[in-house]
Amino acid sequence: MILVDTSAWIEWLIDSATGDRVAEHLPEQADWLVPTMVQLELAKWLTREVGEEKADQVIAFTQVCNVVPLDTEIALAAAEACREHRLATADAIIFATARTRGATVLTCDGHFEGLPGVALIEKIKDSAVPRQRRRSVR
Repeated sequence: MILVDTSAWIEWLIDSATGDRVAEHLPEQADWLVPTMVQLELAKWLTREVGEEKADQVIAFTQVCNVVPLDTEIALAAAEACREHRLATADAIIFATARTRGATVLTCDGHFEGLPGVALIEKIKDSAVPRQRRRSVR
């Protein structure tokens, strides 16, 4: 199982050079773990950046994956991750979700650097002309 963090989702969706590297690590859709926290962050970002229709398409894609709601077990593990690793609440929930489900976090967010069970894809500074295409999610 791979938990694709919001930062990795965004890089993949905007089809950036970093997103190309993320794509190399993406599992089959059945092996994606999606916390409801990631759904919230994606819906918020997508609605703001590309509109409700695209947000609806991506959220529909996530619903075919393994969606994990925030429950007491994850909340308590996230509280511990906040204390132990000094993570912000959303990052701690994402990290704790992966840990409680035995998944690897795939991320581009430096806040996760050095944490166990994390695959960090460092952001590539896109050179020259920014790419204007966006990835299609079905």
